Amino acid sequence: MTVRRFRVEGIVQGVGFRPFVYRTASTLGLDGWVANVNGHVEGEVAGPPQVIDEFAVRLRADAPALARVRRVRLTGDTAQPAFGPGFQVRHSAPAEADTAPREIPPDAAICEACLAELRDPGDRRHRYPFINCTDCGPRATIIEDLPYDRIRTTMRRFPLCPRCAAEYADPADRRFHAEPVACPVCGPRLAWEDLRGEEALQAAVKTVAAGGIVALKGIGGYQLVCDAGDPAAVSELRRRKGRPTKPFAVMVPDLAAAARLARIGSTEEAALTSLERPVVLLARRRLNRADPLAHEIHPGLTSVGLFLPTTGLHHLLLGDLARPLVVTSGNLADEPIAVDDADARRALEGVADGFLTHDRAVRSRYDDSVVQFTGRTRITVRRARGLAPAPLPLTVGAPVAGAGAQLKHTFTLAADGRAHLGPHLGDLADATAHDAFLASYAHLKRLTGIEPVALAHDLHPGYLSTQWAKAQSLRLVPVQHHHAHVAACAAEHGVHGPFLGVAYDGLGLGDDGTLWGGEILVADLSGYRRVGRFATAPLPGGDAAVRHPSRTALGHLFGGETLGSPHPYPWLTRAFTDRLDPAEVAAVRAMVARDVNCPRASSAGRLFDTVAALLGLCERVGYEGEAAVLLEAAAGSEHAAPLDQRVVRVRGLWVYDSTPTLADLLRRRLDGEPVSRLAAAFHLTLGIVTADLVARAVAEGAPRTVCLGGGCFVNRRLLTEVKRRLHAQGLRVLAGGQVPVGDGGVSYGQAAVAAARLAGKG
Repeated sequence: MTVRRFRVEGIVQGVGFRPFVYRTASTLGLDGWVANVNGHVEGEVAGPPQVIDEFAVRLRADAPALARVRRVRLTGDTAQPAFGPGFQVRHSAPAEADTAPREIPPDAAICEACLAELRDPGDRRHRYPFINCTDCGPRATIIEDLPYDRIRTTMRRFPLCPRCAAEYADPADRRFHAEPVACPVCGPRLAWEDLRGEEALQAAVKTVAAGGIVALKGIGGYQLVCDAGDPAAVSELRRRKGRPTKPFAVMVPDLAAAARLARIGSTEEAALTSLERPVVLLARRRLNRADPLAHEIHPGLTSVGLFLPTTGLHHLLLGDLARPLVVTSGNLADEPIAVDDADARRALEGVADGFLTHDRAVRSRYDDSVVQFTGRTRITVRRARGLAPAPLPLTVGAPVAGAGAQLKHTFTLAADGRAHLGPHLGDLADATAHDAFLASYAHLKRLTGIEPVALAHDLHPGYLSTQWAKAQSLRLVPVQHHHAHVAACAAEHGVHGPFLGVAYDGLGLGDDGTLWGGEILVADLSGYRRVGRFATAPLPGGDAAVRHPSRTALGHLFGGETLGSPHPYPWLTRAFTDRLDPAEVAAVRAMVARDVNCPRASSAGRLFDTVAALLGLCERVGYEGEAAVLLEAAAGSEHAAPLDQRVVRVRGLWVYDSTPTLADLLRRRLDGEPVSRLAAAFHLTLGIVTADLVARAVAEGAPRTVCLGGGCFVNRRLLTEVKRRLHAQGLRVLAGGQVPVGDGGVSYGQAAVAAARLAGKG
């Protein structure tokens, strides 16, 4: 007989791994024990050497569905065990000398076994909203410390009843050591004013059925719920929430219901039904019958965000109401999702007609994740519940952190070959979001055990993330915004050598002190050089222009970079300027002429805004990126001839001159060409321009691997057009899949750059 000690690293706590080890060892006839130790699983086994080797193989090959085994180690080789016969699950204990980073399991949607019990009138958990087992339920949102045991979660205040305790202790039960296990006798309870349990649920059901809005305490924070088919309810939710036009996500009971509303391919189906349960952005079906969704859910758009129920509570609401539901973040515009009960009541008092809450605390806020697909290419729009904080691969030695950007903020902690993106927190300019960032960073740093020795931050001095970073006593690594975008793509795909980066977004501070946003970079993970860009145009009023695409358009018309040729605009602009307030037009013209508060930007995102405004699609935005979203929707599946374009050499850079493009757009619009065709023509033109810029860079020796980054690539039509044309050049083209392609992925890119610079390599 041989005795070996084993250690398993990865996501192995909160996923039923100890019960799995118990069953595996028992099946093989091994003696020993297993326990959670810090963020890992450790134990000892005794038996024949070849059987122990088979045991180690099975720990990786047959691991539970929620587990992510990164490493299995066997050590020691003695003849005498220090334990008796049989195999046992021991109580967990921290290992004070263990400094290895730990991995946190994300929350998982309700499994089929629990759903069957929820619907079974004969089961003791029939209609119990908080049903879960080792294969599903809350994880990251309830963990207070590691090792992962009930006493170190927000479930500690709910002592197990005898029947739950028996399941918890039974190796044959699927709730064996399921830490959030509970039932109606011993677990959390719903509350609605003075009502509890089923009565509370029915009060919420009646409120939604009557056209009201309910604040529901979900798995990762509060959500706002209303009838998705009631135009008045959806409009009222918009008014109260301060969200005039941004689309709402819709929850439907099952895949069949989703397929009735949208076109779903195999990749979308897999995402919808995954344990992560993200919101999936899908193309709407044209319905011949009455549409079950109110137009107000996604005004002006041909796509919709759908997702399936995450928890038992969601299934109960959908089942009782028998209609799709708007389920959106429980916050006011630009604030983080509310998690604390008292804070939620203060923030949402004027929004919700009632609160369906419960007595299980949410330790960490996690909003819903959002993904979409272009063919089989996955684009992560928001990495949150179900996805974060599961680790992503990253070549990193010494521990580092990325402080993130300002909008769509995340932070990243990285060490020992992996990176943890923190939860999506929104706009850091909001004081509540900033406070949430500080609390989330401290909590995830403690849980993972990562103590960074270097902290990467954006170049923009006005970002609160930059200001916070500079106040820390760490080695600082400044990272240019667009380098972070393309580095995030490269690092996710394991590209360590030089690559060609295409970064299209709204705005980011360049290393020359000007605003960038349409950039072609030759880069590696440690550095870059700019080889191409979009022509610049003034932003009259600075941030005001970002909120008013009509101002951005006037900036292009009155002061766009001419690159050696005069503007052909004067006789073309009247159809546009006549729609605007003459006083505003005159004021903007004067601002541009005198260069007063008119920072110039080479921004692809602002060019999208300009075209949307010129076509009459959007003159003021209700949310960041709205103009571009409406322009993509207007293009639909239309085909069109490209607009005029020109790429010229300016001071060593290849520059896209947008003047011919905008002049041709205005000319064709005055000639009566439909808006949809011109919107399609603009997308096609940017695809051609991008391929041209890349081809010129490659001809001058740039790498043939192209990494795409920046929020503009959330646009499926643009992404498809760019990828198609670059593939035609025989280039390798990569885009973010697990890492958000927009500013939510900047912190990951920053961490990748910091790691490369510390290692002294690209």
